[in-house]
Amino acid sequence: MSGLLALLDDVAGIAKIAAASLDDVAANAAKAGAKAAGAVIDDAAVTPKYVTGFKPARELPIIWKIARGSFRSKLLILLPIGLLLNEFAPWLIAPLLMLGGAYLCFEGAEKIWHALFPHDHTQVFPEDKPGDPLHLEETKVAGAIKTDFILSAEIMTISLAAIPESTFWMEAATLAVVAIGITVAVYGSVALIVKMDDFGLMLADHGRLSATRTFGKWLVQVMPKFMKLLTIVGTAAMLWVGGSIIVHGLEQMGFGWLGHHIQDWAYAVGHMAPEAWVGAVEWISKATMDGIFGLALGFVLIPVATKVIVPLIGAVTGKGAAH
Repeated sequence: MSGLLALLDDVAGIAKIAAASLDDVAANAAKAGAKAAGAVIDDAAVTPKYVTGFKPARELPIIWKIARGSFRSKLLILLPIGLLLNEFAPWLIAPLLMLGGAYLCFEGAEKIWHALFPHDHTQVFPEDKPGDPLHLEETKVAGAIKTDFILSAEIMTISLAAIPESTFWMEAATLAVVAIGITVAVYGSVALIVKMDDFGLMLADHGRLSATRTFGKWLVQVMPKFMKLLTIVGTAAMLWVGGSIIVHGLEQMGFGWLGHHIQDWAYAVGHMAPEAWVGAVEWISKATMDGIFGLALGFVLIPVATKVIVPLIGAVTGKGAAH
């Protein structure tokens, strides 16, 4: 009987340790996810554009395809690579993170450039044929997964850097929780956003109350404007996240001049505001300056990409650039 009690006591002790470990994983995942909030906002804001122009019946399947790609990228590729780099080559993390940040700056600046000069467009592959919706869908999904991969790499790397020093398996479990939680949150939000106009149409057509029908009509009218606003927010977030990653990376590599000046300027601007708003104004000022730097860097990278990288990719793949 005493042996059984001792065994039960050991089991209870193990259960307490496991519960404490789960609590640590959840707490670390929450902190790490909060650090990656900028990239998460970017991901949620950018993705809806990839389902624009498709029939309503295809919107959720397309989002699910992109979400599955995101899960694969985070859990099967980025998580093990991140852990291995952190274990054996931590010095590589900052340059890789900066490379991803540069890509975000380029993509954000390119969107603004094409908005300003819509006819000046260069891309690696020819435009999709208008009569081939299946090919268009596959191309859009592939493009979305590519962008998501970059953003996911930023999210996973930022999250890994934010995890307190721990065991290999604790870091792996924390990153897995971050990857699953963020992907569910992002693509759940995207699904709600893109189906909101259909929901409004249903209310407008079948609502029993006049107020319900009015609200449905309002939703139908406001969602296109909201989607446009979301595109603007997504582009701004790309530049902000990309610029801040580059600035922070330069500081880590010993080139802290720009980062220190941005911090000092943001501090000065923040302390011009009323005391209750100092923190918010300082944060907004820093984010704005990071975004302006990201935009400037992106504009510099556009000719590099279009004149050097695009022709190189075209030469390697055998597919010329389309103008």
